[in-house]
Amino acid sequence: MASLNPFHLAVPVNNLSKARTFYTQTLGFKEGRNDTHWVDYDFFGHQFVIHEDKSHQPNPDAFSMVDGHEVPVPHFGVVLEWETFHEFAKQLQEKNIEFVIQPYIRFEGKPGEQATMFFKDPSGNALEFKSFKDMKQIFAK
Repeated sequence: MASLNPFHLAVPVNNLSKARTFYTQTLGFKEGRNDTHWVDYDFFGHQFVIHEDKSHQPNPDAFSMVDGHEVPVPHFGVVLEWETFHEFAKQLQEKNIEFVIQPYIRFEGKPGEQATMFFKDPSGNALEFKSFKDMKQIFAK
């Protein structure tokens, strides 16, 4: 796979203090620049920013059926290396994160076989982290 440029993603949070604790302490992301209404993070090498919007309320009932699971939409995350995914999942399980979809292997034995997990931040933003056993199959049909 060719080297990728880092992406920039900014998301609204309805409580900056709770979100900051979640992303810094629970997920272990390193803080970058910040101000009274936003904080940026090193999100596995990408620039991720939380912006306070006290009125932010995602739709908790929005989902799409994938592999027999109700996948929350919208969602965001990063495709991790296989071992990194499993280490990160273990860390989250040890911190008793409440998963929307527990870590599991999706499309097992088929093209695009992947490990995946879903959870939400304190503002209800859905995150998915995944990994492909064979990164060359990221777009396999």
